[in-house]
Amino acid sequence: MLRFELTEDRSMRLLDPADADELFALIDANREHLARWMPFVGQTRSAADSLTFIHAAVRQHEENRSLQMAIVQEGRIVGVAGFHRIDWTARATSIGYWLAEAHQGAGTMTLAVRALVDYAIRVLGLHRVEIRAGVENRRSRAIPERLGFREDGSVRGAERIGSRVIDHVIYAITDREWTPSNGLRAHAELTA
Repeated sequence: MLRFELTEDRSMRLLDPADADELFALIDANREHLARWMPFVGQTRSAADSLTFIHAAVRQHEENRSLQMAIVQEGRIVGVAGFHRIDWTARATSIGYWLAEAHQGAGTMTLAVRALVDYAIRVLGLHRVEIRAGVENRRSRAIPERLGFREDGSVRGAERIGSRVIDHVIYAITDREWTPSNGLRAHAELTA
């Protein structure tokens, strides 16, 4: 079973159907916080919706098309991060992520994204990893910036979230640019 140890008390693991109730409860408890940037929140109205998402994630992982992982701290799910879709022809993927509000600011997502990028490039042999974030979503944008991604441009009107349409900034890093030391500054900040 795929698992990334991030710190002594934080890890990432594949989502499991048994996580549906816990995942829904986390989304529901963070609904207002997540709804500003995450379009799925409005469509997640019950544990059954979370279970549908998990079943799709498991199937897509088994088909080697994507990867969705629970971010776990002290045995509880605190967020989700993973590859939206893996393009094996282009040898590229994009990463998406969200974290419960109470767990932000501790470097957790930087560590999670760093582990995903390292896995994508060093294990899967992908060439390019992309992250898109809302132009005004400074917290989300800080993660690729901290990890050495380059800003590749922007997309106007990229995503509808409720009644708003937002623009995205595109960040990318390639296998030639990625080294095991990318993001260590964030880890040092976490342990300092």
